[in-house]
Amino acid sequence: MLALLRPAFAVVGLFTLLLGLAVPLGFTGVAQLAFSAQANGSLIERDGKVVGSALLGQDFSADRYFHPRPSATAEADPDHPGQTRAAPYNGAASAASQLGPTSAALLAAVRERVAAVRERVAALGGGPVPADAATASGSGLDPHVSPANAAAQVARVAAARGLPEGRVAALLHEQIQGRELGLLGEPRVNVLRLNLALDALR
Repeated sequence: MLALLRPAFAVVGLFTLLLGLAVPLGFTGVAQLAFSAQANGSLIERDGKVVGSALLGQDFSADRYFHPRPSATAEADPDHPGQTRAAPYNGAASAASQLGPTSAALLAAVRERVAAVRERVAALGGGPVPADAATASGSGLDPHVSPANAAAQVARVAAARGLPEGRVAALLHEQIQGRELGLLGEPRVNVLRLNLALDALR
């Protein structure tokens, strides 16, 4: 019996070392050598301090900053056990709202967001509101907005900072990222990078 089990244990031990240790360490080593910044979380620093990640959105709400798209992340409500409360951009609770396209709650939330955007962005008038200004992303942590969403915020940001709209618009244009390899994805703007660039304006 032991003669039959010994090869089985040996194979399990070998593959555990190979696939559970050697291969992950190998991939980690390659990632650190070839893609160090990405492997370590795509962290963004300002004045030597980490202020965020290029992969995770943050909840900017002041008029002087560009706002991210809505976030549907939530956390446990300490005042009401068993219930949750909104916690925008909670990295520990990445998730969508799970509300379907026929959900009355989702429709009400989108209408509320559209009304809020129209109130903040007079330039839109009765025109369409960019979709990503009224809908949350699947992760709830999307760090990007569309160029149209960002452009709709230029007047508000410029007024709050006492800057010419043209200067803020030019900065926005510099921050637009194109499609990957020229064809994958959509043009987008990283909100944290844009706001850091805004703070750096003199």
